[in-house]
Amino acid sequence: MSRLIHIGFGNIVNTEKIIAVVSPDSAPIKRLVQNAKEKGTAIDATQGRKTKAVLVMENNQVVLSALLPETIANRAQIGNGENDET
Repeated sequence: MSRLIHIGFGNIVNTEKIIAVVSPDSAPIKRLVQNAKEKGTAIDATQGRKTKAVLVMENNQVVLSALLPETIANRAQIGNGENDET
């Protein structure tokens, strides 16, 4: 059963398709994002805000988010029951 998480501004992704959630600050990630934009496989979900997280998806698409990677990771973990404090 697929699980969806909110990545900001009403945008939602399928957690089963996420390979990695990374910070956009390093040079290799910047190249990855630029190549994805050139190929047309980048999905910009930032609504004009600064990109704070890059989600690498199974189908070689790259999703840009204005939320921090930690926030997205926490939302994914909470949904999987890994972060329950009961």
